[in-house]
Amino acid sequence: MRCPFCGAQDTKVVDSRLSGEGDQVRRRRKCELCGERFTTYETVELNLPRIVKRDGSRVPFESDKLRAGMMRALEKRPVSTEQVDQAVVRLQRALMSSGESEVATQRIGELVMDELRQLDPVAYVRFASVYRHFEDIAAFRAEIERLESQPAPEISRQQLGLLDELEGDR
Repeated sequence: MRCPFCGAQDTKVVDSRLSGEGDQVRRRRKCELCGERFTTYETVELNLPRIVKRDGSRVPFESDKLRAGMMRALEKRPVSTEQVDQAVVRLQRALMSSGESEVATQRIGELVMDELRQLDPVAYVRFASVYRHFEDIAAFRAEIERLESQPAPEISRQQLGLLDELEGDR
């Protein structure tokens, strides 16, 4: 790794730690020539599927666009940036594990709505209203009623935890 201060190519790793959700390595380095210290982050280069838009065009997946859309829906809501980052990582993993080389924007929209439903019901309705092109109050009402009929996200998470415990007992 080249030193950002003097340009020397001989740097030494002083410390390495996992960062983020364990999908990144943080390394503290020291330049052998000038003695300056700096930090680098190592991440896996992911082969995410290409996105097929509604008009049929294909574009590369961009996690920044995904995060921006979620942040817009979560504006002024009590959800931390860390929770959004974790949701984006889960979405990326879901896309990679699908094994598909191309994914329609509709599928990504559904995955985003699932994540937002777990994070914040208000953000979910905001996103759904734009994504599903709600035309009137009745569409909003129907979506809210559907949301209210489902168990709260905390209950769903607790139930999933119980399932994991049961599988661990086997």
